[in-house]
Amino acid sequence: MKRIAIQGRIGSFHDIAAHEYFKGEQIQLICCATFEQVFAEMEADPTIIGMAAIENTIAGSLLHNYELLTASGKTVVGEHKVHIQHSICCLPDDDWSTINEVDSHPVALMQCRDFLAKHPELKAVETDDTAGSAEMISEKILHGHAAICHSSAAEYYGMKVLEDSIEDNKHNYTRFLVMSSPTKADFLRPLEKANKSSIVFSLPHSEGSLSKVLTILSFYDINLTKIQSLPIIGHEWEYLFYVDVTFENLTRYRQSIDAIIPLTKELKILGEYCAS
Repeated sequence: MKRIAIQGRIGSFHDIAAHEYFKGEQIQLICCATFEQVFAEMEADPTIIGMAAIENTIAGSLLHNYELLTASGKTVVGEHKVHIQHSICCLPDDDWSTINEVDSHPVALMQCRDFLAKHPELKAVETDDTAGSAEMISEKILHGHAAICHSSAAEYYGMKVLEDSIEDNKHNYTRFLVMSSPTKADFLRPLEKANKSSIVFSLPHSEGSLSKVLTILSFYDINLTKIQSLPIIGHEWEYLFYVDVTFENLTRYRQSIDAIIPLTKELKILGEYCAS
């Protein structure tokens, strides 16, 4: 049985991502309140696998999770994309005429702005988790409260769905990373089938330093699918570049990494895995 640390409760999108990625396998979820706790669980027990959201097609990148991943020394062994669909739910004996507050994670509230604008009578209150909002309302029997979460979370906590698919954008996806201790990585990924890599590097503060790296990657037929820069604290105008690349030939990918290393101040491979 695989033990998976996730941020959020049962019924959260991290829960859904874990069960979809490890479909058909026995897993035990370790539900954490924060992403910091996810990495702490992995550090305390190297056999624990972690899953963490890294970007959303609407909200963008979760920058802090990039920092946590880099500092942790963990390895990315896979990825999974989840279609984000939101429902509004309440206690079984409540309905539209009785609810006056809606609770959910701030990102979920943002993703349902158009829906909430049509219901100005509902006070939007931020919480730390979508499924956790449904759990709180159910356990505390909070009449007049509604939660925005996935419909599976509403069902799990015995809530009534008032309306499904209330998200503004129906093409809303979140990408999750699957991470492990480097010593366990080879047991979780078929490295010989890897066609994607996540790397992070810093560059000298000189003209054209980034374009030179990108030119070399292009020469080796490496496809850049994402680039994200974050400032290096304490070093003015210096940045870490988080880059995702895909490739068809593992050897040429490795050659491209060897070729760009001399152009960087520091480079780290966060993980080599199969693209979802």
